[in-house]
Amino acid sequence: MTKTGGNGLTYAQAGVDIDAGNAMVDAIKPLVRSTRRPGADAEIGGFGGLFDLKAAGFSDPILVAANDGVGTKVKIAIESGRHSTIGIDLVAMCVNDLVVQGAEPLLFLDYYATGKLDPQAGVEIVRGIADGCRQAGCALIGGETAEMPGMYADKDYDLAGFAVGAAERGSLLPRADLVAGDVVLGLPSSGVHSNGFSLVRRIVALSGLAWEAPAPFAPELTLAEALLTPTRIYVRPLLQALKAAPGIKALAHITGGGFPDNIPRVLPDDLGVALDLSAIPVPAVFGWLAKVGGVAEREMLRTFNCGIGMIVVASAAEADAVVAALREAGEAPVRLGEVTPAGSEGQVAYHGKLSL
Repeated sequence: MTKTGGNGLTYAQAGVDIDAGNAMVDAIKPLVRSTRRPGADAEIGGFGGLFDLKAAGFSDPILVAANDGVGTKVKIAIESGRHSTIGIDLVAMCVNDLVVQGAEPLLFLDYYATGKLDPQAGVEIVRGIADGCRQAGCALIGGETAEMPGMYADKDYDLAGFAVGAAERGSLLPRADLVAGDVVLGLPSSGVHSNGFSLVRRIVALSGLAWEAPAPFAPELTLAEALLTPTRIYVRPLLQALKAAPGIKALAHITGGGFPDNIPRVLPDDLGVALDLSAIPVPAVFGWLAKVGGVAEREMLRTFNCGIGMIVVASAAEADAVVAALREAGEAPVRLGEVTPAGSEGQVAYHGKLSL
């Protein structure tokens, strides 16, 4: 028999606290407000976010959309109780995929699902998302917080991000005039970024180290702090360089799959690249992961960025101008190789060795 009246169950008794959710919305409003930009100035709380492309200065725009998550890197945030930067990763994984197509990120929405809403942790997560949006110059115009008991353990959560950008018609990348002899440049990463963390966590388990132990590769930080170093957001320097240096022909975000999976995404089938691995400035974290996990070089290259988070392909005649523009924008480009005819072994060939 179904109980009714005074003995009836409530949503809170079923594990969902509407009041906590409303309190979190109120707490994050100033964070969301801090991401306003031309084209987006509305408050959150409506049924949908608005964006005015005309107010953003576009005349004949093509919209570009991307969505992504942070993967099992969130487990380190959860287990260590450090939530303040994971939102930067969420934004970075989306907006870096927009800028490689020549698009300026304009708006962002997030999805945060958890077993039991912890408003303090939720605010910290959104604080990181807002930080990432400010770095990328895009507006956080909405999102969804889902409390889902039974789907997630109490403190577990997952994140998804959705970004939309725009480029004027005719300015999208990659360009159609890629040729053998074009120069391949790399932009340094901040570390592991947000890929390969299922392997990272397996290696940490093998090491026997606790999250609060000093990181062997960065002893001034705890292991959790070092591994939670947020993904670099390349948007502002790349947009600046694209305006200053017309010799940029293609960009590739080095995410899951590393060099062999991501660089071919911007090349025609008949072209490849030859990369000098010895030119890569490899952060110490990758040497530690390779040593403790016994991970072979080829496996490192297809799992991690190994120190290069973004590839820039430039016209050979204008490569020096592109390097100068990137440096002026605050980047430290590294010359990695050149575009070649595609070989029988695939579109990405290596010489030299990583300094692991």
